[in-house]
Amino acid sequence: MNKKDIGKIKRRLNLEKHNITCIRGCYVNGQGDVITAFTRSLQAMGQEEGEMYLSLFRKVLSGNQGQNLLDMDFTPEQVMESQQHHLLTALKDCALRDEDIVDHCFQLIRDSFQAEEHYLILMLHDGYDLPQYTQDGEMDRDNATQVFHYVLCAVCPVKLTKDALCYNAAENDFRSKMADWAVSAPEVGFLFPAFEEGAANIYRALYYTRDTAVHQDALIDALFGAAPPMPAKAQQEAFQALLQDTLQEDCSYEVLQAVHDQVMEKMEVQKAEKIQEPLMIGKWDVTQVLEECGVPQEKAQAFEAKYDEQFGSQTQLSAANVVSPRQFRLRTPNVVISVSPDRSDLVETRIIDGHPYILIRAEEGVEVNGVNVNIQP
Repeated sequence: MNKKDIGKIKRRLNLEKHNITCIRGCYVNGQGDVITAFTRSLQAMGQEEGEMYLSLFRKVLSGNQGQNLLDMDFTPEQVMESQQHHLLTALKDCALRDEDIVDHCFQLIRDSFQAEEHYLILMLHDGYDLPQYTQDGEMDRDNATQVFHYVLCAVCPVKLTKDALCYNAAENDFRSKMADWAVSAPEVGFLFPAFEEGAANIYRALYYTRDTAVHQDALIDALFGAAPPMPAKAQQEAFQALLQDTLQEDCSYEVLQAVHDQVMEKMEVQKAEKIQEPLMIGKWDVTQVLEECGVPQEKAQAFEAKYDEQFGSQTQLSAANVVSPRQFRLRTPNVVISVSPDRSDLVETRIIDGHPYILIRAEEGVEVNGVNVNIQP
């Protein structure tokens, strides 16, 4: 799913646009025992309560693609035969009204979700009336016959708050408030089926993880019957180690700067062309930069070989896992320098009197502890 597709579903999760048939919930303690289960109607809730539920579901469709939001693909054989796909399809088709099917899914999540605290499993079913268009490109409001039925799930930690002194508006005074259990933002979740180019894709689900370093591998296997992808943070660390180990003494600042700048440039082009899919980077993109920087051919070939061994010869990585689009940071044991990602050109390295230096061009607006300073000639 791309940003545009995700945005369409996310915008439906408000009190004005939805066709949500029901919300199912299962409250579980840290030992995996069910404390309570419930079925709620969004229409029967107050506005404030309904918005709180929808806010939790919207978070499952938030974050960065390839990091927080991961595509989970099913093979044709899985679609035909796997228990996981049959269960997800049954959840969608029954609109969460079949008790046995819903309970089975709750049980599956309880058995595979790793938690040391209470948590709440939430699921909703919605039917999206897909807009149809005439040959002139106008929306045909009289013939919107296709409906995208989907199930959205959020698994949210439930944490004990602290005792507090709170203002009571009715009494116009402060009163003590005892500790209570409060629902936190989702840890994981999923959407099935995927919504792509205005239609359902039953060969794919969208999986959400709040922590890009932890995917809940057992849960992914239980829900999708798939090997969990390498977490985004692990991908980034593995790629960085790969460059360092294969280039060795040729792993210079200039080489890393060139890799960063090339990837950032591709990101900017994709953004300018309004391409919704996340940018993917393969080993050939990196090898080309290495060769342009004068890295010896044997080192570039060693990088390719190790890349194949680490990730697979045809594997492409999310560009956001190769470089950080939000920061460009240099670190020494005593100094940390953070640079705007699109201005790495302001930094260079130099050997002066036999000592290595990091130089930063500072033309104006220099501050020291919030005080404007002038750099004297």
